[in-house]
Amino acid sequence: MAHDRAGRPARWFSAFGNWDVLVVVLLALVVVGASVLVEGFATARFWGFLLLDVVPILLIALPMTLVVITGEIDLSVASVLGLASAVLGQLWLTGLPLPLILPLVVLLGALLGAVNGLFIAGFGLPSLAVTIGTLALYRGLAYVVLGDRAVADFPFGWTGGAIRPLPGTTVPWVVLVLAVLAVGFAVLLHATPIGRGLYAMGNNEQAARFSGIAVARTTFWLYVLTGAVAALAGVFWTMRYASARADNGAGLELTVVAAVLLGGVSIFGGRGTLVGVVAGVLLLMTLRSALQLADVPADTLTVVTGTLLILSVVGPNAAAMLRARLRRRRPDAPRATPSRSAPTPVTGAPGA
Repeated sequence: MAHDRAGRPARWFSAFGNWDVLVVVLLALVVVGASVLVEGFATARFWGFLLLDVVPILLIALPMTLVVITGEIDLSVASVLGLASAVLGQLWLTGLPLPLILPLVVLLGALLGAVNGLFIAGFGLPSLAVTIGTLALYRGLAYVVLGDRAVADFPFGWTGGAIRPLPGTTVPWVVLVLAVLAVGFAVLLHATPIGRGLYAMGNNEQAARFSGIAVARTTFWLYVLTGAVAALAGVFWTMRYASARADNGAGLELTVVAAVLLGGVSIFGGRGTLVGVVAGVLLLMTLRSALQLADVPADTLTVVTGTLLILSVVGPNAAAMLRARLRRRRPDAPRATPSRSAPTPVTGAPGA
């Protein structure tokens, strides 16, 4: 019992030194605090709209997590979303049916991602520089395709269906699709050789290559996947707001990256979980929505996002340092009050 009492505080602090746990705790605190302080927060209607806001962010964050774990980045995702929306609107104006347009738009997103992948994986250029360039290029192409026009005459069956709630609830049905995708990405990352290869690439790309991992090919297909999912998010965005515009999703890349890093994914690669990312997206979007509901100015929301982005880079490193310090202290507790009912473990004992 003495061992248990001595080790219990260390175990509690070690648990809260885990960044995923900290994000979940912060999310719970934000929900409880906003429910008390912000009028209208704890309503089913508010949560229905909040979940609709979460869908495109989390959708793009899923493949972005895989990219960042390998030590790369994709800042063009919001521009891919905007270009996909613009092309969707233009093709609708030409008279093509939506069941044909939607797969074409997703295919376009995959091709845009392949361009990123070609320059990064094929030519060895830095992903930050490449995707900053394609961020501007793809957004410019969106304006070339649609200009300043807005296409808003989509059938109500499609626009209403995108936001239709599950029967008897205010939860949009698309959340179920997102949940299935999140589980699929989690299994891919945490329970398959592909996921282990992604972590290996993020920890040491050269060692991963020597161990037989096709680094360039894997990186290329990650960008293809990210582009396709960003285009799918563009389809949802267009249907939700019933408007195809070239500026749809402008600035969304900052929110996605902030959410991924806030979820504990290391910007240097090799560390992070899908559970943490989901919690990070929910924390960021819940906080922003609560502040909007409290009539906080938009400029302040940008400051909050930037602050959380900095916190997401500094926080996990601080949590890792805390865990390491607690591990170093943990062997001292059994030595201070040895148990009479069992022999003292030799693991970690001085002089063993």
